[in-house]
Amino acid sequence: MKRVFLYALTIGIGLFVSAKYGEWPVNIGCIGLFMYLFSQAERRERIEMITVLAFATPMELFFSEVWLIYEYQRGLMPLFVPVGHWFLFDAGRRIATHLPVKKAMFSLIPFIPLVAYGVWTGGDTSGLFLLILVLAFTKWGPQPSLYATMAWAALLMELWGTYLANWTWSNEVPWTGLTAWNPPLLVGAFYCLGDVLVNLSVAKFEGEHPLEVTE
Repeated sequence: MKRVFLYALTIGIGLFVSAKYGEWPVNIGCIGLFMYLFSQAERRERIEMITVLAFATPMELFFSEVWLIYEYQRGLMPLFVPVGHWFLFDAGRRIATHLPVKKAMFSLIPFIPLVAYGVWTGGDTSGLFLLILVLAFTKWGPQPSLYATMAWAALLMELWGTYLANWTWSNEVPWTGLTAWNPPLLVGAFYCLGDVLVNLSVAKFEGEHPLEVTE
C-alpha cells in the first residue's frame, strides 16, 4: 500500500498547493512523478498509463470546455489533471484488491439513501442517473471491485478538490435540465466510465478477454 499512500499524498498536497499558491509547481511535480513511474513500469503498465492519458485528457476538456459541467479555478484544465487520473486509477485498483467481487455491489448501498435525498430535495437530481451507471458498471463491467472502489475514492478526491475550489461543479447540468451538488454525489460514475474504457482498450491491445472477471 506504499504506492497508494504516495498517490494520496501527491493528490492531497498537490490540490492544496495548486489552490493556494499556483498550479505550475504541481504540474512539474506530478508529471515528473508520472515519468519516473513510467520509466520503472513493465510493458503492460506502460500501456495502461498511456491509455489513461489518452482517454482522460479529451474527456476532461470536453466536460470542462464543451459541456461546461464544471469549471477549473484558473480556466483551462491544469496539466497535472490527466496524470492525476492515473494516480487515482492505480490507487483505486490497488485498494480494490481488498474488496471481494461478491461484496462490491453491497459497498455501494450507502449511496442509495443519499441519492434519494438529493432527488427529493432537488439538489442533485442527476444522482439517480449516475447511481444507475455506477451500479451497471459494477454489475456487468470487467472489474466490479475497481468500479465500486472508484465511486468512493473519486468522491473523496472531489470533495477535497471542490472544498479548495480547484474546480467548481455547475448546479445546473447543461443540456439535461438536471441539477447537481458540488461535487455530484456519484461523480465516480465518470471515473468508472474512464476505467471501463481503459480496461477494455488494454485488454483488446493485449489480446485478452475483456469481460473476464476474477473472483
